[in-house]
Amino acid sequence: MGREVSCLGTLLASGFHAALGMIKVGVNGYGTIGRRVADAIRKQDDMELVGVTAVHPHYKYSLARDKGITLYTLDMKSLQAFNASGYTVNGTLNDLLQRVDVIVDGSPDDSGASNKASYQQAGVRAIFQGGEEHELTGISFVAQCNFEKAVGKPMIRVVSCNTTGLCRTLSAVDGAVGVARARAVLARRATDPDDVKKGPIDAVVLDPTTLPSHHGPDVQSVLPGMNIVTMAFKIPTTHMHLHSLLLSIKQQSANAEDVVGALESNPRTRMVDGKSGFKSTASVMDWAREKGRDRNDVYEAIVWKDSVTVVDGEVYMFVGVHQEAIVVPENIDAIRAVSGGYTREESMRKTDESLGIPHR
Repeated sequence: MGREVSCLGTLLASGFHAALGMIKVGVNGYGTIGRRVADAIRKQDDMELVGVTAVHPHYKYSLARDKGITLYTLDMKSLQAFNASGYTVNGTLNDLLQRVDVIVDGSPDDSGASNKASYQQAGVRAIFQGGEEHELTGISFVAQCNFEKAVGKPMIRVVSCNTTGLCRTLSAVDGAVGVARARAVLARRATDPDDVKKGPIDAVVLDPTTLPSHHGPDVQSVLPGMNIVTMAFKIPTTHMHLHSLLLSIKQQSANAEDVVGALESNPRTRMVDGKSGFKSTASVMDWAREKGRDRNDVYEAIVWKDSVTVVDGEVYMFVGVHQEAIVVPENIDAIRAVSGGYTREESMRKTDESLGIPHR
């Protein structure tokens, strides 16, 4: 059974190590998010990556093995396939669950409900992803918005990439000038770069054709008072989403400088400017590459500073979301939240410093 970790609230981070020791974490699924979360766990000085699960032999698991990551398989059938391919694995998911305090579920969308029972039976805390429904855990998580509500909970859900980006920007603007109503149009990437089954596409795909889209209610699962309506469509690109935000604000006297100031001081938000050469999402990805970010990852919500405009009590702006990376820091903070022993500020600072995110 997983180690019971008491919720110590405001215990200082330095005291956490002495009182509770390292948080032992497993990752169930080694796809787009699972791989990134696993590497991020290995960067934390208060966490130990016990292992990751694999379904079938694949070059991704050879890379994991080369990093020194311990492999487990999903079940006995998978174990036999790996053994036949010459892989060394330490057992199945059930074995991994006996050795961890927290499991991060990085399995395909809608698998969480079937996995939940296994996690409960093993007595481990669990972090699910945004592909699952809010009702699976009852708590949807964005660190800067509701860290405290997740402290000590047995299971929480880190919301999707788009919802994370929306919550970060909307909470900042709302805190500064008040948001009476939010409307967002999401131009979504068609699929991830290595997913050849879904792309490329030669079309703009309404996603969905019926309105509004699900993103608004998902934001409300984190920011219950937010009045928001969203719509979305997919476009033939793979690297980032682009949000067009239209916000009716309560503080009618506010100007663009007020909004920019709030966003510039907002955690995990980065301002860019077209005058500096940031003309597209490709420019953002190139910036991350040149900065030497792991996998060219952009963990921040990207706001085009020169797009922020206020007209007749309405704020307009463009926001970029790197779908592969923006939820990685949220997963790390979620691990600390369910384990207890950190405040929001302490956890976010440690996470940001480990991933090279300027901390605010």
